[in-house]
Amino acid sequence: MIWDNLQQHADTLRGRHLADLFADDPLRFHSLHRQVGPLLFDFSKQRLTTETLALLAEFADARDLRGWIDRLFAGEKVNGTENRAAMHWALRARAEGHIPEPVAGLFGEVADQLQRMERIVNKLHAGQWRGVTGEVITDVVNIGVGGSDLGPLMVSRALEDYQVSTAQPLNLHFVSSMDGSQLSHLLRMLRPQNTLFIISSKSFTTVDTLYNANTARSWLRDALGRDPAVVDCHFLGVSASDTKMAEWGIHEDNRLRFWEWVGGRFSVWSAIGLPVALSIGMGAFRDFLAGGHFMDTHFRNAAWLDNVPVLMALTGLWNTNLLGISAQAILPYDARLKYLPSYLEQLEMESNGKSVTRDGEPVDYSTSPVIWGEVGPNAQHAFYQLLHQGTQVVTCDFVVPAMRYHETDRAQVTGTLSGQHELALANCLAQSRLLALGEAALPQREQMPFYKRYKGNQPSSTLMLDELTPFGLGALLAAYEHKVFTQAVLWQINPFDQWGVELGKKIALETLSLIHSREDSDDISEQMLATRSAALRDSMDGSTVGLLDFIKQQRRGF
Repeated sequence: MIWDNLQQHADTLRGRHLADLFADDPLRFHSLHRQVGPLLFDFSKQRLTTETLALLAEFADARDLRGWIDRLFAGEKVNGTENRAAMHWALRARAEGHIPEPVAGLFGEVADQLQRMERIVNKLHAGQWRGVTGEVITDVVNIGVGGSDLGPLMVSRALEDYQVSTAQPLNLHFVSSMDGSQLSHLLRMLRPQNTLFIISSKSFTTVDTLYNANTARSWLRDALGRDPAVVDCHFLGVSASDTKMAEWGIHEDNRLRFWEWVGGRFSVWSAIGLPVALSIGMGAFRDFLAGGHFMDTHFRNAAWLDNVPVLMALTGLWNTNLLGISAQAILPYDARLKYLPSYLEQLEMESNGKSVTRDGEPVDYSTSPVIWGEVGPNAQHAFYQLLHQGTQVVTCDFVVPAMRYHETDRAQVTGTLSGQHELALANCLAQSRLLALGEAALPQREQMPFYKRYKGNQPSSTLMLDELTPFGLGALLAAYEHKVFTQAVLWQINPFDQWGVELGKKIALETLSLIHSREDSDDISEQMLATRSAALRDSMDGSTVGLLDFIKQQRRGF
C-alpha cells in the first residue's frame, strides 16, 4: 500500500519541472536542506517535495529501518552470508562516547591498535626508524588494493593541507596495480636503503597485493642482501590474519591488526589508515575518527526527516526506483577530493550492486545506480555536455567546502589562491543551478537555437562542508556509509559481502596456469601439467581460447 502511494505520487510529480517547483515555493531551500555539525545537505534541487519525504519515511518504517540500525550498533550479525557483524563504526567509537559497547572489551582492543599505530607513526616522524643499513626511512609505499588502497589514498590526498612537519619528512606512495607497471615505475625512483613498505590486506592472501609485495621484497634483497633483518626493517603488515603476516615474514612488532567484521571498503578507520596517520599525524587522525563518530551518533538517534544519511538514502531510492534514474555522478569542487568519486564507486557499488535479497531471492527492482564522477572543473570539460544537453538523466552529488583559506591566513596566502577557491564555489553553484532550472536560470529569457538550449530538470544534491578538515571529512564519509546501509535495508539486500568479485578471481588463477603452461617441455611433471592445461583449455569459450593463442604467439621465443 505504501509503495502504491509512492508510485501514484511519483506519477503526479513526473511531469513537474524543477523550475516550476522553485517558482511555486521560493522558500523551498529552507524546508529541503539540513545541517548537522560541519555538513550542510541541500536536496532542494531534487525532484521531490515534503510530501514525498513523508511517504518515503513511512516506507523506511515499513522496512524496519529502526530495527536494522539498532542491530547494526548492537553488533548483531547483519552480514548474513558471512555470518558476521559489521562493526566498522566501532573503529571510531570511544569508551566515553554515546554508543554502548556491543562486546565487552571491543573498544579497548581498538584503542590498543591505535596506540600501536601511534608508536609507529611517532617513530617514523622522529626519524628513528632506520633501514637495515642504518639510514633513515624517507619513503613509505602502501601496497594494497580496493579499500586497502582507495581509502588511505583518498583521505591522505584530501587532507594534505594538514600534513605534519616532522624531523624527517616522509614521502607517501601508493601501489595497487596487479600488472607491476605502477610498482616498477616507482622503484626506479626510490632507494632501497630509505624505503619502508606497508602491505595492507585483510586476508593477506590477495594475489594482486602479494605479487607486488614479493616484487618489493626481491628488490630489497637484491640491493641489501638476504639477511632476515632486511624484511624486519623494511616491511609493515596490516591485516586481519596475524598468522598469514607471520608466514610471509612480517616481524611481530611490525604487524597491525584489524578484524574480520571490518569490510575492506569500510577499513580506512582502522590500521589500514596508517598512511593517513603518517601524513597528518595521530592527533588529526583521531579528529578524523571523531568526525565519523559524530555522524554515527546522529544517524543512530535522529528522526528520519532530520537524519542526513537517511535523507541521502531516501532521495537515492526515490531517484532509482520511482523516477527510474540509473546513474549518479559524484562531483567534488575541490581538487583535494580527486579520489572521492573512486572511493564512493567502491563503497556504493560493491556494497549494493546486488540482485539477490537477504533471503536469497532474486530482486525484481533496481538496486545501486552506476556511480561515477570526477573533480568538477575537469568534469565540466569532459561530460557536462551530456549532463546538460544529453539524453540521459543523471542525478549528481556536488561536494564542496565553503571555506579554504581563512581570513587569519590571508597574510600567508595570495589573493590569487583565495580567488581560485571562490571561482570553484561559483562554478559549483552555477552548474547545479543550471542543471536544475535550465534556461529558467537565465535572468532574461531569450530565444536561442535548439543547439544552445538547456532543458534543466536534472536533479542534484549539494553536500557542503564548512571546511575540508579531518573532522568534517570523517563526518562526510560516515554519512555516505550510513546512506549505503540504509538503502540496503530498503532494498532488503546485504551490503557487507561481495561475492560478485570472487568467481572472477578464481577463474583468473586457472587462466594464469594456461598462460604459464609449457606444452613443448621434456620434463614429465611439466608434461602432466600440460595435459591438465589442455583439458582446462577445452572447457574454455572460443573467445578466450583465441586470445590465449594470440598471447602464446607473441610470447613464443621469449
